Amino acid sequence: MTELARRTGPTSRVRVVESSSDRDRPREDQVAAEEPLEIRVAAPGVQARRAWVTMRTPGHDFDLAAGWAFHEGIVGSASLLEVAYCTDEDLTAEQEFNVVTVRASAPVDLGHRHEGLSAGSSACGVCGKDSIEAALAIVRGARWTGPEPHSAVVRRLPELLREQQSVFARTGGVHAAGLFTADGDPHVVREDVGRHNAVDKVSGARLQAGESPADAFLVVSGRAGFELVQKAVAAGVGSLVAVGAPSSLAVHLARQAGLGLFGFTRAERTVRYS
Repeated sequence: MTELARRTGPTSRVRVVESSSDRDRPREDQVAAEEPLEIRVAAPGVQARRAWVTMRTPGHDFDLAAGWAFHEGIVGSASLLEVAYCTDEDLTAEQEFNVVTVRASAPVDLGHRHEGLSAGSSACGVCGKDSIEAALAIVRGARWTGPEPHSAVVRRLPELLREQQSVFARTGGVHAAGLFTADGDPHVVREDVGRHNAVDKVSGARLQAGESPADAFLVVSGRAGFELVQKAVAAGVGSLVAVGAPSSLAVHLARQAGLGLFGFTRAERTVRYS
């Protein structure tokens, strides 16, 4: 393989022209980086093969790959052996930090949902699933069991998440997700151009640290779509707290799975859907 390419960061500098009522001003700006990440899966007796391609913000790539494989039911917390950048000789310089292999210690069943050229954008975390029924068949691990969430804590969570959104502060162009305790203390916060990627990164960070991704609150900076509820249920969190609105299917799945679901959450109010 050729000499390693320079790893892309979470932001990129660009030249822009800012126009106001009285003048045009050329200046430098920062935008959120977005590049493809190919996730491969390997297991005993099975060579690494492509399972998913997503557009993501570079950074915490191993967290993203591990969390995605966990949420999809491909690996469990005990069977996640290793996550590493691929070192195939035929990779181009541009691919060297854009291909990651998740290695499982036990046999895996990718199934036809993840065969071939499965791919998704940074906006859709349910692409590749054959049907809503398949998405509802979630592999559940350990669940958080604790008291009912206190609304005062719930209302504080978006601001606590916002305080740790450093990439958003520079670019205004990424989503965030964070895992919080019942008292509102953060375990981990991750950012990405994709809502579902940010959630994958949160669970993946916990798994790679040998910790459970199940705790009181998963907090997201945008709306609560079905794919985020699916990941929250798979992770075993107690409640999903969103700044925006949920969809009808998100509410349906949350109620079916016993997941607390909060939308339109800010300091002065929140709406509980399940």
